[in-house]
Amino acid sequence: MFGDLFEEDYSSVSNNNGKGKRLKTKALEPPAPREFTNLSGIRNQGGTCYLNSLLQTLHFTPEFREALFSLGLEELGSLEDKDKPDAKVRIIPLQLQRLFAQLLLLDQKAVSTADLTDSFGWTSDEEMRQHDVQELNRILFSALETSLVGTSGHDLINRLYHGTIVNQIVCKECKNVSEKQEDFLDLTVAVKNVSGLEDALWNMYVEEEVFDYDNLYHCGNCDRLVKAAKSAKLRKLPPFLTISLLRFNFDFVKCERYKETSCYTFPLRINLKPFCEQSELDDLEYMYDLFSVIIHKGGCYGGHYHVYIKDVDHLGNWQFQEDKSKPDVNLEDIQNKEEVDDPLMILKAILLQEESNLIPVDQLGQKLLKKIGISWNKKYRKQYGPLRKFLQVHSQIFLLSSDESTVRLLKDSSLQAESDIQRNDQRLFKTLTSESLTLNDRPSCPHWFDINDSTVQPIKERDIEQQFQGKESAYMLFYRKSQLQRPPEARANPRYKVPRHLLSEMDAANIELQIKRAECDSTNNTIELHLHLGPHYHFFNGALHPVVSQTESMWDLTFDKRKTLGDLRQSIFQLLEFWEGDMVLSVAKFVPAGLHVCQTLNGDDLALCEIEITDGEDIFVWNGVEVGGIQIPTGSDCEPLLLNVLHVATSSEGEECQQLIESPHVFPSNAEIGTVFTALAIPEGVILINNTESRGGESWITIPKEDLKKTFREQGLRNGSSVLIQGSNNGNSLLTKQGKWIDTVNEINWLQVKNLSQLESEEEQVKISATLNTVVFDIRIKAIKELKLLKELAENSCLRPIDRNGKLLCPVPDRCTLKEAGLKMGSSLGLCPGKAPTSSQLFLFFALGSDVHPGTEMEIVVEETISVRDCLQIMLNKCGLTGETWHLRKMDWCFEAGEPLCEEDAKLKELMICSGDTLLLIEGKLPPLGFLTVPIWWYQPQGPLHHWKDHQDQTNCTLSQGSVWKASSTPGAPSDAHAEVSLWYLGDLEISEDATLGELKSQAMTLPSLEFSIPSPAFLRAWTVENKRPGRLLRGHQQQLKEYKLGKRTEICLEPLQKEENLGPWDVLLRTQMRLPGKRAYGLPVDVLWDTARGWTASSLRQRVADVYSLPVEKIEIAKYFPDKFAWLPVSSWNQQTTKRKKKKKQDNLQGAPYYLKDGDTIGVKNLLVEDDDDFSSVRDDIGREKLKEVALGKRKSREALRAQSSDVSSVEMPAQARGPEASLSIHVGSFR
Repeated sequence: MFGDLFEEDYSSVSNNNGKGKRLKTKALEPPAPREFTNLSGIRNQGGTCYLNSLLQTLHFTPEFREALFSLGLEELGSLEDKDKPDAKVRIIPLQLQRLFAQLLLLDQKAVSTADLTDSFGWTSDEEMRQHDVQELNRILFSALETSLVGTSGHDLINRLYHGTIVNQIVCKECKNVSEKQEDFLDLTVAVKNVSGLEDALWNMYVEEEVFDYDNLYHCGNCDRLVKAAKSAKLRKLPPFLTISLLRFNFDFVKCERYKETSCYTFPLRINLKPFCEQSELDDLEYMYDLFSVIIHKGGCYGGHYHVYIKDVDHLGNWQFQEDKSKPDVNLEDIQNKEEVDDPLMILKAILLQEESNLIPVDQLGQKLLKKIGISWNKKYRKQYGPLRKFLQVHSQIFLLSSDESTVRLLKDSSLQAESDIQRNDQRLFKTLTSESLTLNDRPSCPHWFDINDSTVQPIKERDIEQQFQGKESAYMLFYRKSQLQRPPEARANPRYKVPRHLLSEMDAANIELQIKRAECDSTNNTIELHLHLGPHYHFFNGALHPVVSQTESMWDLTFDKRKTLGDLRQSIFQLLEFWEGDMVLSVAKFVPAGLHVCQTLNGDDLALCEIEITDGEDIFVWNGVEVGGIQIPTGSDCEPLLLNVLHVATSSEGEECQQLIESPHVFPSNAEIGTVFTALAIPEGVILINNTESRGGESWITIPKEDLKKTFREQGLRNGSSVLIQGSNNGNSLLTKQGKWIDTVNEINWLQVKNLSQLESEEEQVKISATLNTVVFDIRIKAIKELKLLKELAENSCLRPIDRNGKLLCPVPDRCTLKEAGLKMGSSLGLCPGKAPTSSQLFLFFALGSDVHPGTEMEIVVEETISVRDCLQIMLNKCGLTGETWHLRKMDWCFEAGEPLCEEDAKLKELMICSGDTLLLIEGKLPPLGFLTVPIWWYQPQGPLHHWKDHQDQTNCTLSQGSVWKASSTPGAPSDAHAEVSLWYLGDLEISEDATLGELKSQAMTLPSLEFSIPSPAFLRAWTVENKRPGRLLRGHQQQLKEYKLGKRTEICLEPLQKEENLGPWDVLLRTQMRLPGKRAYGLPVDVLWDTARGWTASSLRQRVADVYSLPVEKIEIAKYFPDKFAWLPVSSWNQQTTKRKKKKKQDNLQGAPYYLKDGDTIGVKNLLVEDDDDFSSVRDDIGREKLKEVALGKRKSREALRAQSSDVSSVEMPAQARGPEASLSIHVGSFR
């Protein structure tokens, strides 16, 4: 979709998503084992973060993973046989199986996708180029469907992801309803000018689009432009719903792409019932849970993908480690441009992230490139010289090894650099410690992880809200049906349903990894702890603070993490000779208020790594009770919060004035919010908190008196939050902002109820206050009272929603809440006579014929168990009609007659008919089911088919009456038959899906516009039509049409033959053309059947072409023609394709890159006996390429003109950034016919 525009943006991608964790990257070390999450990431090959995010989503879809595992080697073949020419190996699903097994069982921090991308046919350039993940999702599913043809998993994608949408258009003049059904594997929803997913779905599947004024609809029934209304509904929901967000748009003024970064919310659980065509089922049938969010960080010209994933089977370890003292250092953290230009700070920051501060010099340069997005040579070499020379000059900071292969940071410099980074990071502290106010952790504690290429980190469910907006925001959403239950044996069992051969392979690989790791294990087990000594601290203002200085109060201790907590305690006793009494070790962390003790460490027999003591941990050493005589609160529940408290100043006489005083105060997060009055010595009053997330600026929300007993954490307050205290005599006006008083009265939610009961009232409509949890019955009774209507109306009335066109919709049941009924605040309801249908009844609209005018539909209430035949009879009686030549059709989303209700004995409930649906009474018998309408074209290639050519000349007048597609030759150029494609339209065929291809050809021979004399259907060759050219060759006369999966829009062209043809499964049809010596042109094409049973090799093809033209194989050269580029690619049996990443030869297969040979391709042939040069192009190719250049030049000039025009409008012109050319994404799959 966006191709090469998505370049990997390393400047915004952190290599360390842990909390201060430093990674070792030694060349001789084996792959790192899984981290504490027990989940494996995927290594980035350079630009494959988009692929990694999608693969992790598929891997954490257990139903997809297990369906793939269920396909055995007998169906897919074996990877060991993939290089054998006669082997039928489905490489892509096999490599996916192996990758999933590695992610489940291989004890590695990250696995590689190199074998999988090789099976895609990707080169090293493709692996370095980033693409759009939404585009990859569709292409990968298509490749899998093609790879699994003929296996038991042929419907895997269809079964899990396929859904249908029904569209309707209704003509406002004749009421004709047109219905169209569409298939989808993912839903694409708008982001621009939409607040969230539910609003987008409401706009797509609830709201109607009206065609009027300058945008009229052409009605086939009226045969003119008319007003019409269009709507859509979800007809069939898949088990797994994929939603793509349209975050990338195009600015037509600036003539450039941009990313939509506005707030776009989406729920953790969504009820799709309001958006579905059938809605009479239980709500659980429409409930979907979010389980994956693919996130894009960056802009539309560069960025990075990672994914938030819900661990459905609890395969991972979802535990949180405490914050570490050494933060990650990204380019975003370095706010000052002078610091970015200082290589000393950048290099020290990189070395601080390495354990022992040691790294190979070569890797230091690579990490610098990833950190700042530019290499050392381009950024610093001109001013500072080579990297090694710079390290030598600054020997007081960096220590190079004797062979200058590695560098480390001296300890004094390490401490200084770390303090600099901590000071730099404090600017972002408020942002980093912010918590979500909307999404909270559920009691069930769903396990969510952030998988960022190789890194896997647990996150909390509320962290998803951070991806609602901004440059780092959600890009794809994946939901699973709530009713899908996992078997108990699958829980926390990664070996569940993994094939035996993969289990054996992974077990052997893990044994080999264990042996390699044992050799270098001793170098990776030391951690650095920061010991904070209790006697050197005092408790003040809700937190611990050093008595003298931080340096004297904190000691650094290097310790073996394999030792136990008891060993650590004993070591500290020996270190602190002055210590007397009990010693308690607790994990502490720095907060804005000071140092806070979070958790006391217990279990002296446990190793430090077992109790998750990590590198850089802060340990508070004390007696476990008090510090300086004051009892210390501990635990995360009472973590101190630093709040900004505003209150009205008092005069010397004790009276309040209008001046506000702001002062910092610290409160425990588990304290009641009412304690603010005690802290400020205010007897009583009102507390307001600042809602910084409101649109358009700040707003203050009053806390009700009953909520004053809630804690600060329950109210969503966090460090840096503002609290306003008002005395009880201040009234409602509290603050001034820009000269205006902010009112504390919140906006009232309401519904508008109109009187449609045919009874007179003083007012035509009233506003009723309500919330989403208000019951409809209460609203109806309030409306009757406020309209001052008769009380008897309460027993015989109902509320009906009114759409924007003024139409009354289906009555809302009294028992439902507004949320259950799908009603929005501000909606209009009509108070109408008559009771609402019960839970077992259906309220239906119906109309006579397909020409339905708005407001002319009739209404009936029937039982949902009534049959179609009885329902039809009731409607006929109400219309005063008789007869048996009528049938019912359901109105589709286009307000046109949709699919007929064929099963007359079926119950309405069984056919998913629900309240509010519109049924149409249509006269006439039902049309036949299971039929296709196929447009037929006549394809006449230039060639030695003189019999057909002569006959075509005689009947040319007949054919010319139909539509013609023809690529005409360039005037003045020699005849080049390889560019000629002529198609004549013959007509449409209505044929059964169960009919064979031979029967289709027979019926096509009877079309009136075809006047050729064809002996039999075997003398016709059938192709699909793609891009106005013959596409896929349809083989087998006796194969049923439905087996070809033609689709509803498929068109077929027929090509005449001189003799009967019956192609085998290994026969490939090619069109060869001999190059005319000295003329730079080609002769007429000759059809050549090439048997590929022994492989798609270049030598085999050369031999076949040489036999056709009776020439020695060494005296010919052949090339494939690409008509869209006017280019020829020579085919040589001696060419060897070698990848840069792997020094091995690829199999010589013309099906793969760069030829992608298929049926119908043109092969140019050159006779070296009379013409010995490398040029295959013709005069027409030269002219065609020149035209392509002219078109490209014209487009570039247009863009430059628009850019210049937009620069006149804009006062500030941004510097142009060079972009790489867009490249399409493709996955190459072999033929499995």
